[in-house]
Amino acid sequence: MDLKELLGEELYNQVIEKAGDNKIAVVSDGNWFPKDKFDEKNNEVKELKGQLKERDKQLEDLGAKAKGNEELVKQINDLKEQNERTTKEYQEKLDKQAFEFALDKAITEAQARNPKAVKALLNTETIKLDGEKLLGFDEQIKVIRESDGYLFDSPGLKGRVPHNPPNPRDKTTVNPFSKEHFNLTEQGRIYKEDRELAIRLAAEHGIKLN
Repeated sequence: MDLKELLGEELYNQVIEKAGDNKIAVVSDGNWFPKDKFDEKNNEVKELKGQLKERDKQLEDLGAKAKGNEELVKQINDLKEQNERTTKEYQEKLDKQAFEFALDKAITEAQARNPKAVKALLNTETIKLDGEKLLGFDEQIKVIRESDGYLFDSPGLKGRVPHNPPNPRDKTTVNPFSKEHFNLTEQGRIYKEDRELAIRLAAEHGIKLN
């Protein structure tokens, strides 16, 4: 009797599915997870752990019944090890996704102009994720900000509208010294507010002002 016959086709297929590579394919391809997707996958791994724990218990019970059949016992033990390895690898990949998500978020909140450049300057080996807090990040980002301040936006200037002095000519779209738009009132206003501009506008149409 082989393992499939001992477990039954339905249980055998469920165990093989949980121990296979399909469950970790979604994180082994290197794709970045949005927070909601990460939470969803994190919940999946918790459920997977519970299911594999139940399978391990069932396999232990089956192992006890299979004593005397060394080949079958070996198959059961191999499957238990594969279950444990799959769960561990899956959790490690999810932990890495959580760390990368938190790190990218922290760099953005630090007002980095080029997040990739700032991230490259960080020693991520010394930064640890504790819950939702990155330990060791603030100290490093402070040093980088002091040595390479150009990589960050200045908090005091963020959103500030630059001051541009008004140009008297902005108040008119035509030249009041031209024949088509000749206007003494407008000429006088410009001459009063900006004498050099008035002289230049007049000169464009052959008029010389003192």
